[in-house]
Amino acid sequence: MGIVRLSCRRPLLRLVPVLLGLALAAGAAHADALLDRAAALVQGGAAREAFDLLDPLEAARAGDPAFDAAMGHAAHAAGQYSRAVLAWERVVAAQPDDMAAQVALARALYAVGDQRGVLALSERARALGIPVDAALSIDQFLVSYDRAASEGGSTLKGYAELALGHDSNVNAGPASMLLPSPVPGTPAWTLAPSALARSSDFLAALVAVRGRYVLDSRWSLVGAAAGTPRRNEGGAGAFDSDQFDASAGVAWRSERHELIVQGQGSYYALDGTRLRTIGGVLGEWIYRFDGFRQWGSFLQSARLHYPTQPLRDVQRTVLGTSYAHVFRDGSLAYAGLHGGREEPDAAGVDYLGHRLVGARAGGQLALARNWALFANLDWERRRYGAADPFFAVVRRDRQVNASLGVSWIPATAWRVTPQWTGTHNDSTLPVSEYRRRIWSVTVRREF
Repeated sequence: MGIVRLSCRRPLLRLVPVLLGLALAAGAAHADALLDRAAALVQGGAAREAFDLLDPLEAARAGDPAFDAAMGHAAHAAGQYSRAVLAWERVVAAQPDDMAAQVALARALYAVGDQRGVLALSERARALGIPVDAALSIDQFLVSYDRAASEGGSTLKGYAELALGHDSNVNAGPASMLLPSPVPGTPAWTLAPSALARSSDFLAALVAVRGRYVLDSRWSLVGAAAGTPRRNEGGAGAFDSDQFDASAGVAWRSERHELIVQGQGSYYALDGTRLRTIGGVLGEWIYRFDGFRQWGSFLQSARLHYPTQPLRDVQRTVLGTSYAHVFRDGSLAYAGLHGGREEPDAAGVDYLGHRLVGARAGGQLALARNWALFANLDWERRRYGAADPFFAVVRRDRQVNASLGVSWIPATAWRVTPQWTGTHNDSTLPVSEYRRRIWSVTVRREF
């Protein structure tokens, strides 16, 4: 009887490995079907749906290069860049020679602003990850404090610049000695020769440093400092200038939001004599949709003090907002609006104060891996509070600034920037109307 039972069990035992194999094959086929479905969703523009499909499986399947690659693609396309970084890091750890995975990791690291992580990758991966270093290029247009590194660490960065160029109107003076009188029926004004526009070659330097000290996941201390000496040639030494700016404050962040409050100070000297100092407070709100899109608004209150002309002292208040977008090929676009006023400290000098409104826009176009063309346009209108006592008219200014240039990154942390800048201030006071053109070549070194 026992023999009969044994003979019945043996066929069943032989079927166990077969059944297990079939189950594993079915599971693998189901898993592959999920990955194929996620890839199809990403290609069809439903990246968020693909991410939600794979997200519950990540804890169980993390470490499988096929799954991690699918997760990396879906997370990046859905804007979940931190998750994309984690997924692609696992792929690179499992397959160190996978160049496609390294490039994908470089793009994800760029998206979260982790430049140190990018530098740890191979040079080829960095080159293919994004054509132009957007993190360096965006500083040409919007200056803000660095984001913390992807691991949440503190940052300290700086750069030095040397610029050589020609300024067609170093003193912002009118082009003609004879100016039409703003008062009808009166003779033209005759200016002193020293007040006319003067051209000059110049040499300028800039050294700047900025950093963030992280206290915890939300709070950090921020600070920045910059010094800018400029020397003119051709007998224009009276317009040599020195400027120093510094700021320090505290920042609070929660997910995509960041609030920064800082004190600011500025010193400006002309021909070795202090001309103006500025002291004030700046509040800034930044909303980062992701590593490529940023919305920011600010409110600044500052006092401008002129030691040799205290009558010109004013309280300046400006409110503004801006949006910046870095495209996947390294191109960049931004736009902003601002408005405010300057109120004189002294009584009875409303003609020295004004209300202002302005706009700016610009961007850069990636031409190759390390070449980009950039352009900027700024416009501002200023309306003064009363008639000028000397010219007997109310001053109105409309100022336009435009610049065009090329950004070339010959090596990591280096940038060469030839550019042209033009300014035209159209004013109801002829003495305040001027045109200015600046051609320059700047060499910059990040550190």
